[in-house]
Amino acid sequence: MKSAVETLNPTRVRLSIEVPFEELKDSLDAAYKKINQQVTVKGFRKGKVPARVIDQRFGRGAVLEEAVNDALPKFYTEAVTEAELNVLGQPEVDITELKDGDTLNFTAEVDVRPAIEIPDYSGIEVEVDAIEVTEEDIDKSVEQLRERFASTSPVERAAEDGDVVTLDLEAKVDGEVLEDGVASGVSYTIGSGELLEGVDDAVKGVEAGGEATFTSELKGGSAAGKEAEVTVKVTQVAARELPALDDEFAQLASEFDTLEELRADSRKRLENMKQYDQATQAQERVLEKLLELVEVPVPEKLLEDEINTRKHNLEHHQLGQMGLDLEKYLEIQGKTAEEFDTETKEAAVKGIKTQFVLDELVNKEKLNVNQEELTEHLMRRAASSGMSPDQFAQAVVEGGQVPMLVGEVARGKALAVVVEAATVKDTNGEIIDLDDEEEDETTETAEAATEDAPAEAAEEKPEA
Repeated sequence: MKSAVETLNPTRVRLSIEVPFEELKDSLDAAYKKINQQVTVKGFRKGKVPARVIDQRFGRGAVLEEAVNDALPKFYTEAVTEAELNVLGQPEVDITELKDGDTLNFTAEVDVRPAIEIPDYSGIEVEVDAIEVTEEDIDKSVEQLRERFASTSPVERAAEDGDVVTLDLEAKVDGEVLEDGVASGVSYTIGSGELLEGVDDAVKGVEAGGEATFTSELKGGSAAGKEAEVTVKVTQVAARELPALDDEFAQLASEFDTLEELRADSRKRLENMKQYDQATQAQERVLEKLLELVEVPVPEKLLEDEINTRKHNLEHHQLGQMGLDLEKYLEIQGKTAEEFDTETKEAAVKGIKTQFVLDELVNKEKLNVNQEELTEHLMRRAASSGMSPDQFAQAVVEGGQVPMLVGEVARGKALAVVVEAATVKDTNGEIIDLDDEEEDETTETAEAATEDAPAEAAEEKPEA
């Protein structure tokens, strides 16, 4: 076999491959064997039909077609390996010449990873928000804890903001009560926004035993997105009573003996949260600066596939679970279809560029992923997916996704290297020292940037 590579552009090549006919022998034998198992010829046992009879009865062309389809992947893979190409996606194959007993010539056009030059990134500087926890922040945190320990007691008065009401609901569309539009004993806090739009105004001022009717667009169920006439009956009104802010509350709501200790712990927790946010912000901004420094050609076909994948996942998975279609989603977001397409393309381009650049950094810095790092990452991914580590690990192995997880960890380590070399200052001009403990967050940042981006490209099977 002979092969030659022609560079069509920085992200696409054409392989020209010549195969002497004798190298097709194994594929021809396999083709005759396969056809033998599929046909019946009078006078011959199944599977024992001679090759010449198959040629006469079914045509030599059918055998050649079967043999070529069997051989193409092998010769294509050999040519890719010989040329040391890092291919992306499936090739477009064209058989240019096939002479029985003589030669097989074909071409294969395929996208390849572009050659990327990583410049000196040690001069990157970014600014992040300073970590500031105010007394108001602590007050809000303690108040949220206080809300969790609120008690309720029935009252004989009209419902007000903040009250907990017990409701019976009935929804009608076009005058017909929906089968899934009836609910009884629903507990609802007025003003929480956790039920249908319009219910707050409807129940405020209504006492136990009273009812009201309002119109609202249904968020889910059999009539999701339709306007419904909703009748709501208030069966109970209960006032919420918050515990006093004192040492007794601190002992009730925490492991601390005094309110002062509880507030000090709240401050520490808020500082940790803001530190995490600050580290994430630093990583995102360092990544943006890095991408600005590197020229990254994006394969057109890869970009097209990536955009289609993102749209498909949004429409058929995320929006489907919420009972929305794309048109309704755009209406809620206040975006036009053109704006959505532009944003999707920009996100796809960024995802592809991020993966290319970080993968190149992994190679340049000779970064490896050990078993402990992979296990820790798998545990985090399992937790975020709602699966047990064993279930998640089994799904990853069965789906052949281990290389994908290794790639995610490696990219996180690559981003951590760049962040460590960068200068990060807060809005007060203070230099921020991001510790090694932030490496988990760089993995998450790298994942977010490359979300839905193509995984490490596999050599897919070409077809004639």
